[in-house]
Amino acid sequence: MSDPDRNEERLAGDGEEEDEEEEAPRNPFDNPLFLPILLLGLSVWFGYDGWINTDEHMQKPTTLWFNRIGFVVLVAIGSWTGYRARQEIRETREAEAQGSAEG
Repeated sequence: MSDPDRNEERLAGDGEEEDEEEEAPRNPFDNPLFLPILLLGLSVWFGYDGWINTDEHMQKPTTLWFNRIGFVVLVAIGSWTGYRARQEIRETREAEAQGSAEG
């Protein structure tokens, strides 16, 4: 059972603590640059296997072309998401600057 005095104190409190928004800790997955960096890192791996690696298994035509095509696709998607992330960061900075200038 709950303590009735404590409940009354909570209800009778000034309420300032409840009105304030608590900012959740930042998650690394929320960073706009997370996906572009991940995709470009994978493209380096595909590129190495597609063009540099001389391993016998990697020289099979199916594996070779899979890595080369995967490299091109990942570079394209990584570049696009990097461009969008840069725009998002720029918009966030401008909104913060505009908010601090107004308030």
